[in-house]
Amino acid sequence: MRESTPATPTPDIQLFRDVFNASPVGIAVEDLEGQPLFVNPAFCSMLGFSEEEFCNKHCVDFSPPEDAQKDWALFQQLKAGSIDHYQLEKRYFRRDGSSVWGRLSISLLNRRPSPLVIAMVEEITDKRTAEEAVRASEELLRIFVKNVPAAVAMLDRDMRYLQVSDRWCSDYLAGREQILGRSHYDIFPDMPERWKEVHRRALHGETLRADEDRWEAKDGIHWARWEVRPWKTVDGSVGGILILAEDITRRKQMEESLRESEDRLRLLLDSTAEAIYGIDLKHRCTFCNPACLRSLGYEQVDQVLGKNTHDLLHHSHPDGTPFPVGECRVCRVMQTGEGIHAEEEVFWRANGTSFPVEYWSYPQRKGNEIVGAVVAFLDITERKLAEAALANVSRKLIEAQEQERTRIGRELHDDIGQRLSLLAVQLQQLNENSLILPEVRSSVGELQNKASEIAADIQSLSHELHSAKLQYLGIVGAIRGFCREFGEQQKVEIDFQSHDLPKPLSADISLSFFRVLQEALHNAAKHSGVRHIEVRLWGTSDEINLTVKDSGAGFDREAAKESRGLGLISMEERVKLLKGTLSIESQPKRGTTIHARVPLSLGGETMLAAG
Repeated sequence: MRESTPATPTPDIQLFRDVFNASPVGIAVEDLEGQPLFVNPAFCSMLGFSEEEFCNKHCVDFSPPEDAQKDWALFQQLKAGSIDHYQLEKRYFRRDGSSVWGRLSISLLNRRPSPLVIAMVEEITDKRTAEEAVRASEELLRIFVKNVPAAVAMLDRDMRYLQVSDRWCSDYLAGREQILGRSHYDIFPDMPERWKEVHRRALHGETLRADEDRWEAKDGIHWARWEVRPWKTVDGSVGGILILAEDITRRKQMEESLRESEDRLRLLLDSTAEAIYGIDLKHRCTFCNPACLRSLGYEQVDQVLGKNTHDLLHHSHPDGTPFPVGECRVCRVMQTGEGIHAEEEVFWRANGTSFPVEYWSYPQRKGNEIVGAVVAFLDITERKLAEAALANVSRKLIEAQEQERTRIGRELHDDIGQRLSLLAVQLQQLNENSLILPEVRSSVGELQNKASEIAADIQSLSHELHSAKLQYLGIVGAIRGFCREFGEQQKVEIDFQSHDLPKPLSADISLSFFRVLQEALHNAAKHSGVRHIEVRLWGTSDEINLTVKDSGAGFDREAAKESRGLGLISMEERVKLLKGTLSIESQPKRGTTIHARVPLSLGGETMLAAG
């Protein structure tokens, strides 16, 4: 600080010094070159310099170059007399390198004879920081409002648009330049009064919202979810409102369509006679219709919903042995993704009794993902009883047929055959009589040959009707003998092979296979047009198989189904009575294969093996 001659201050000067030193505002007295002459304690404290350090610097040394340049340009105007004072907000460097903001006021004290400049600086760092934070927040709000993926509008107190999001523009089919600055009510002239009331309340500080709001427009019914809230200025007053809206019309329309579909589906489920239920991936029941409850003997749907359906109704086989869930075809549908149809299993009622069912199970998908299965089933108790009664009738008919075959076969063999044989012997004796004229002897010889042929045919027919070989030689010997005799009679070659047959074989199976073989060979000899036929008889661990195959003319299976003869029906019924199956594979000009298979373990009654 410059040295000066001490002098006794006047009262005015003393008062100035007291105010100068006590002022909370930084004050410096400078010359017209910007050189500090005096600095008060507040200014020194503000920047962290001593008064001596302060006065040894120039005024531009305390500011960044860009701020100092602007300040110095104004100072030069003051020096030139263009202005008497000026104000600006600028940054100052502190002694430790940090910066503060100050509001600078420069005034010229006097021009003559010794002009001085007084600089007063009020620290406004906190104010500037707050203002910058507000500006940053407002800028962030503008960016958010513009880019948020929702319909958002920022309006002032006069309901003029300040900012809108891109979604707002797309939802209301208007560009941002067509919206900003305009009144909300100009853009929506048909605004309902209830929404205007919402806006008025929001401008008074309330936040209001609606999850579903319905209104009618010229183009139909609309739905929206919205929230209206006030936004506040720096001083805490309400500057306007924010509207956040989502058009949920499409969603509501889809929900309504879904409800209608569910109502139709529920009506269908409630009215159908078929029992239907659904399961999730953990086999828990997701829905069931009234027919399902009635069939299972439950009164309330809550007794079934959420329960494990396998444990509830499909837990055991018909004989009561446990049915592992891993073997359950209903559950397997959700693993394979393919539907199934079954009619050999039982479901279990609430009272612990079982009933036979025919069911269909199909996977339930959500998109490409399997989320469960739907099962429809029918109680086929009456059908099973009818099938059992029909099977019983068929069994009795076949038994009667076998008994009649046996009777006729024995009659042909023991009576008619013997009489024809006796006739042939007598004709032979007559032919050998020397008293018979030669021309008569020739006729008698022809009659003897015809009688012998008829006797042989009757014997063959009696063996077909009743084969004693089947009883005494077993199925293999009977079939081998019949193939040889039939081949000789029909002039065809029959290749018979057998292997792995259990001993002894059931009389029912033996007789049924023998009759199937007879019918199949007669059909092949009559229709195939070939002279070679293959017959195979074999056993496995759980079933017996018989095939009769030719490579002849074949036939149309669909046409054969519609015009089934008694032979085909007889074969099917015989095999069905033994719980077996009969399949026929044939194509025109590609031959025919008849395949009968019968399980070794038979349940229920068996037909009489006549003979």
